Amino acid sequence: MPQDLESATERTALLYHIANSRRLSQLQLEQDEDARSIISSVVTKDEQNLSGSTVGERLPYNDYTTIDWLHDLVKDSYRFRCIQSYHGVRYNLLSMFEASSGWIAVVIIGALTACVAFVVDVAEATVSDWKLGYCTKNPFLSREACCVDKTPLLGALSEPAEKCKHFKLWTESYAGSFAIYVAMALVFGMISSIATMLTKRSLPAVAPENTDKSNRAGSSPGEQPATGKTIYLAAGSGIPEIKTILSGFVIPHYLDPEVLIVKGFGAIFAVATGLCLGKEGPFVHISTCVGYIVGMRFPKYRDNGRKMRELLSAACASGLSVAFGAPIGGVLFSYEEISTYFPRKVLWRAFLCSLFAAIVLKAFNPTGTGKLVLFETNYGTNYQPIHYLVFVILGVAGGIFGGLFCKLNFMWSKWFRSFPIIKNDPVFEVFLVVLATTLLQFPNPLIRDPGDTVIKNLLVDCKSLASSDSWICKNEAQSGGVGKPSSAFVGWLIYGTVVKLVLTIVTFGCKVPSGVIIPALDAGALFGRLIGQSMTSISPGIFAMVGAAAFLAGVSRMTISLAVIMFELTGQLEYVVPHMIAILVAKWVADAFSEEGVYDLAQTVLGHPFLDPDQAISVARRHNLLVEALIPPKQTMDEITVHVPLTNKVREGILKEKLEQLRARGLMDAGLVLVQVHPQSEIPTLQGYISQSELEFGLTKLLPHSSSSSLSSNPPDRFQIRLLGHMVEDDASPDTLEVDLTPFVDRTPLSICAKAPLEYAVEMFSKLGLRYLCITEEGTSGLVGVVIKKRLVGFLEKLKEEKER
Repeated sequence: MPQDLESATERTALLYHIANSRRLSQLQLEQDEDARSIISSVVTKDEQNLSGSTVGERLPYNDYTTIDWLHDLVKDSYRFRCIQSYHGVRYNLLSMFEASSGWIAVVIIGALTACVAFVVDVAEATVSDWKLGYCTKNPFLSREACCVDKTPLLGALSEPAEKCKHFKLWTESYAGSFAIYVAMALVFGMISSIATMLTKRSLPAVAPENTDKSNRAGSSPGEQPATGKTIYLAAGSGIPEIKTILSGFVIPHYLDPEVLIVKGFGAIFAVATGLCLGKEGPFVHISTCVGYIVGMRFPKYRDNGRKMRELLSAACASGLSVAFGAPIGGVLFSYEEISTYFPRKVLWRAFLCSLFAAIVLKAFNPTGTGKLVLFETNYGTNYQPIHYLVFVILGVAGGIFGGLFCKLNFMWSKWFRSFPIIKNDPVFEVFLVVLATTLLQFPNPLIRDPGDTVIKNLLVDCKSLASSDSWICKNEAQSGGVGKPSSAFVGWLIYGTVVKLVLTIVTFGCKVPSGVIIPALDAGALFGRLIGQSMTSISPGIFAMVGAAAFLAGVSRMTISLAVIMFELTGQLEYVVPHMIAILVAKWVADAFSEEGVYDLAQTVLGHPFLDPDQAISVARRHNLLVEALIPPKQTMDEITVHVPLTNKVREGILKEKLEQLRARGLMDAGLVLVQVHPQSEIPTLQGYISQSELEFGLTKLLPHSSSSSLSSNPPDRFQIRLLGHMVEDDASPDTLEVDLTPFVDRTPLSICAKAPLEYAVEMFSKLGLRYLCITEEGTSGLVGVVIKKRLVGFLEKLKEEKER
């Protein structure tokens, strides 16, 4: 690595900052594992090595491409005007279909998402019960469906088999049941993890010729992309990746049909293991996949990344709608937690999509109750003002757990998954986590069942005759009534709460389809039920319900959408105020620990780019920086700048050389800025911008002798490329030919003064969805730099890391 400062300044400021800090304090970094892990989480080893290179710069997230929201807006406007310019019955019908295609698409998406959710729900319930026994009438029926005439009891393994004559336990022995439970859970975990491994992909290091701007930055069918960052497309909840996609970045193949199939199949077996995870997060990914597949059938969305993301935002709402039976909460979740661009039109379509998903799911009736409400309760008692204090305490506990969960899960992911055996074999990690989970959860009847069943049982009101036979109510009755709990039952509650908290921390991030919503609700419900044992005037189930909301709020930082989801889940509109109190307190307390929720931290761990406007402006404001801090180094500007003569034509060889330099940089979605120097002034004036993909198309498709495989092998100056102005037929030299690329040039690129506050650039990128922004000199308006979205995101993350250190 060069040591002289003069040569180092030619590198990008982003990577030079890291390299210089490493050189000055190498010993300190060797002793500080966290600092090294933060660097490696954003800058790859190849990029760290390139920090000392003078051939060009490599920015963080070079494996991702971005869409240009303004460019796609103009494309959609041209398409609309083209359709409106024709007349006749045929074109009137086409215009009507064009106007209604968005509404038709979301209806189809909602219906298909409900179909997928029905299959996953029914299959998961059946597979999960196979750990206990099987239905003699039909082995593909779940315990609840098999015992329609009997209410399955919590902890059925400890109950007599006669409780349901059609559901046969594998064995009456406790030890034998324990062994079968563990063995089958391990098998299910291996099936889910191995299926997830099938979706291992490498993000391309260089954009291939055929690019799908809606979702794929990857290769055309049958073509192997260049090796880049490795990800498992079906792993996790998918929410961090969906947030990245909806913010304007591209993750190739993430929404393909194959990923949808593996995600649904893997979620069935992952949840059936009894791991501290849920299928609600994966449902959001599944619904987005359905939205992408449907959108690709409509030209309006297939050919426009902006319009596709509007459709995907609406599709996300149906995912949570079918997961919780909460159509309104699903819309608010998409607005509050996932989408960065959510205009009123998208809100209406998300509402319609969520509505049809709920209608179709209710018709399928996967729960057998005929209702959308999953955990219907009717406590029949009202809370008193004195209980507000208890709700605040639950909120504080939820915030503490949420803040600690985010920090500890981040540390666990960086430490445990850095071991070579775990990093190279994610299936082995799943095996260890499943083994630990089953060994710890089976002895406790409260947490032996899947997560949604745990919540359902913890919310039970023991004053109701229909619930009087449940395991929880029997134990509370044996305790001498509420307010006099037995030590054994309290011990089970404490044991269950601690185990759920610990296992959720170590489970989230495993390479299986998994979400964190249900485990957080489980932990909160257990803790709330524990607090409720000391209350004599009100049902403990109320505190379990409020505690569940508080813990989830602390983990995810959801607020309005969570309050709506909770009353849709339970049907208890009367308890919205307690939920609001606990949720707000939990968010405030959790924010005191860390500003980021679990999905934001997951994006950092996974290395996905995301521009959060609020956090970005907060970081920029604290450092009081100007836009000039984003100006690339001189060498980079020399590589991406094209000086166009007054003839408005550039030699072919110059553009080929510039294109090869862009390819070498590996950013995939960069471009060339066009400047001219007029005789009256020596200042380079900004004239336009041409993206890398469009320049490559022009040089490989419009030039007859060019090929996509090689540009340098052709005669360098046979063509004169017109980039500015109009084509003039008779001004070409007889020895050269002209090719007009002016339709590909953006003649009105947005610019900003170098002395403007950095917050201005953040607002422009986040609100307008820009891919690039030109920087001009104060006073002269001469071009001094071009900043792309990746540079801004990477720069802000470095500022944030400086504060954390």
